[in-house]
Amino acid sequence: MLHYTHSTLYLESVALSDIAKRTATPVYVYSAGLIRANYRAYDESFGPLPHDVCYAVKANSSLAILSLLAKMGSGFDIVSAGELFRVLKAGGDPSRVVFSGVGKTAGEVDYALAQGIHSFNCESEAELALIDAMSVRRGVKADFALRVNPDVDAATHPYISTGLRDHKFGIDIAEAPAVYERARRFSNLTAAGVSCHIGSQLLDTDPVMEAVDKVLRLAEELRAAGLAIRHVDFGGGLGVAYKAGDETPQIREFVAALKRKVEGRDLAVMVEPGRSIVGPAGVLLTRVLYRKKTGSKEFVVVDAAMNDLLRPSLYKAHHEIIPLRQSGHGTIVADVVGPVCETGDFLARDREVANVAPGDLLAVCTAGAYGFVLASNYNSRTRPPEALVDGADWRLIRARESYDDLVHGETV
Repeated sequence: MLHYTHSTLYLESVALSDIAKRTATPVYVYSAGLIRANYRAYDESFGPLPHDVCYAVKANSSLAILSLLAKMGSGFDIVSAGELFRVLKAGGDPSRVVFSGVGKTAGEVDYALAQGIHSFNCESEAELALIDAMSVRRGVKADFALRVNPDVDAATHPYISTGLRDHKFGIDIAEAPAVYERARRFSNLTAAGVSCHIGSQLLDTDPVMEAVDKVLRLAEELRAAGLAIRHVDFGGGLGVAYKAGDETPQIREFVAALKRKVEGRDLAVMVEPGRSIVGPAGVLLTRVLYRKKTGSKEFVVVDAAMNDLLRPSLYKAHHEIIPLRQSGHGTIVADVVGPVCETGDFLARDREVANVAPGDLLAVCTAGAYGFVLASNYNSRTRPPEALVDGADWRLIRARESYDDLVHGETV
């Protein structure tokens, strides 16, 4: 979807420089076509096997993107009441929503029950007791799945690895049968499934398949004990290519492997992809402000900063940075940095980038996931706008914040 034509960078059939001129920079731009294609790759690959593709809202919660997915029939994986509110605003079906997360509040649980969500992925016995109590008050029954921790190393960044015993997530899989048994005493809870998610940005699917085998064995054990387990939830986490030439799992092949393991078991499957649907579909456009040299160090100062895209500073994450127009002036090795008053404010370090001049435009690639959702107003900077490209058309889906927006809700 991202390509050069006559030395000009296009997303689908729109020249990105046209968007930058209309909106100014920095600005996030997303490909509707690639988001649709990635969602279909999940949904179609399951074939007739009962399944639900629940998009992980935390990856990118912009209303236009949620609406795009809702119209395609997507379910949604949420981790807060605010994300549920966004899903409903975007036209999502609450009965296709699963509520995950380790720290649900009473207010959030009550809101979710009131909206009639599909189920809760629960991470502690205390949470089960809370959901049961809130369900009793509302006179409803709630389906739940325990999020089990299979003690599988996801081999990813430690901040986004979630499947080991020393992580805050889930219940040790060895303890899960006893927890399910004790949950029988909760009159308004139904044990409907088993859930697992071992981490994010997974480039090796072997650990996922190891976790899948453990979850399926647990589901069979629970059924043998008389629990009507109807679904298994394998979470998300499939990785994307952040570096040119990276080899990543293919969605259709990954789903086919899951399908082979589950077929014939009379179980529905849930998956919760986020990054693999929207990550490659987004770019952050930024303009070069200055070139600066300090001793042997070269800096390219741009108008996007860590408040706009936090991943490089937080995770030391790599994003390819390419020019919107190929100039043929060669390359330099430089740090690409922003205006924020932090040494940690960088988009790239010691990177070979185009030999740019002030005023040139750059695209920070694979920025569709965990980009805008992590943006902040640090240094009292306004958050960037967002645009959605669809074929030869594009539209603004979020306006740039104003200075008045910076102080909205505050008082002197």
